[in-house]
Amino acid sequence: MSQRDNVIKHSSENPFESMKKRFDIAAKTIGLDESDYHVLIAPQKTVIVNIPVTMDDGKVKVFEGFRVVHNANLGPSKGGIRYSMDVHLDEVRALAAWMTWKCAVVGIPYGGGKGGIKCDPRSMSKGELERLTRSYTDMMVDVFGPDKDIPAPDMGTGPQEMAWLMDEYSKLVGKSSPAVVTGKPIVLGGSLGRVEATGRGVMVSTRAALAKMGINPVGTTCAVQGFGNVGSISAKLLAMQGLKILAISDVSGAYYNPEGINIEAAIAFRDNNNGTLEGFKDGKKISNAELLELDVTVLVPAAMEDQITEENANRIKAKLIVEGANGPTSASADDILNKKGVLVVPDILANAGGVTVSYFEWVQNRLGYYWTEERVYRRADRVMKTAFEGVYAAAQKYNIPMRIAAYCVAIQRVADVEKLRGKFGL
Repeated sequence: MSQRDNVIKHSSENPFESMKKRFDIAAKTIGLDESDYHVLIAPQKTVIVNIPVTMDDGKVKVFEGFRVVHNANLGPSKGGIRYSMDVHLDEVRALAAWMTWKCAVVGIPYGGGKGGIKCDPRSMSKGELERLTRSYTDMMVDVFGPDKDIPAPDMGTGPQEMAWLMDEYSKLVGKSSPAVVTGKPIVLGGSLGRVEATGRGVMVSTRAALAKMGINPVGTTCAVQGFGNVGSISAKLLAMQGLKILAISDVSGAYYNPEGINIEAAIAFRDNNNGTLEGFKDGKKISNAELLELDVTVLVPAAMEDQITEENANRIKAKLIVEGANGPTSASADDILNKKGVLVVPDILANAGGVTVSYFEWVQNRLGYYWTEERVYRRADRVMKTAFEGVYAAAQKYNIPMRIAAYCVAIQRVADVEKLRGKFGL
């Protein structure tokens, strides 16, 4: 299982509407014409399936599954598969759209897609999860493909689920097809550096933003919400850059230490404690909501969407927010944070290190030649730095927040490709 954190959402704001609000502002900023607007806002393909699975007790349970291809203009659609009871179509549509903009903003040749199954993976056995994953793959065989739609892990899934998916897809098409999915185990064609990729991108984005703000990272205070793969690695790498991590959190709550938390020790504690921070002693226990409002310079929300909303945005004290999660800030909070002068490095830029290294994995699968970890890091860091500078330049050019600038850069790229490829419906 992935260690992505299932922090409870405290906003009912529709995630697709949040994405659309930002899209609308960016489209107006760059003067996107009406026909391009309608083509780019709507998903190109939405697939809903009912998946019957024989459970361990012999009973058949039916699970609802989704796959949304938002856009495939730049290349095959790319995006994770989420296993969660919170999965719903608008969430998957929003996440697919974010993947389109995320891939475009860092300049990799992918479109955006996303998948999900409404289930509780924590309550299911390994055998049940395998049967669910294989059945989902069977139903999506005409959607998936190395040149069509490439899944990856997300909340509730990990390398094992991707291995099952690759194996089932390979059986169905009659040949080994490692490039159909990324986030695989290394032995099956996964890439070195993939586990650290998203957190590393958060670190690179934070370092770049602090440089623009004229702030020395050494001794700069930071709080990280979420201590799964993204949050824990972000915290570890930020600490290595000299930042002082005052608080961390997961589903068990948040832990605050004004003297700074030893992140290596926290990771070891979690790994030896069934994947949770429950009982962690190196910090006073506070709530996830309190963590967001701590007096720190840097805040990294790396858990679930809609954690920062109009309800709590006025109480945010951080000067810099670097979004490790997808959609952690609702659209209703944007104006409040902007008026407070908070620099926000948006999700479609800050956490794009993951899809960047997923792209590298796909390239290596197609080549049949695999890179060293050092080469993966070097190339991923270069992609993230270049993307940050491009978005920052757009923000300065249009005098707009970084979030809208990221959308502007991404939408313009996808629109340009759509024009070059030719209009739809001719």
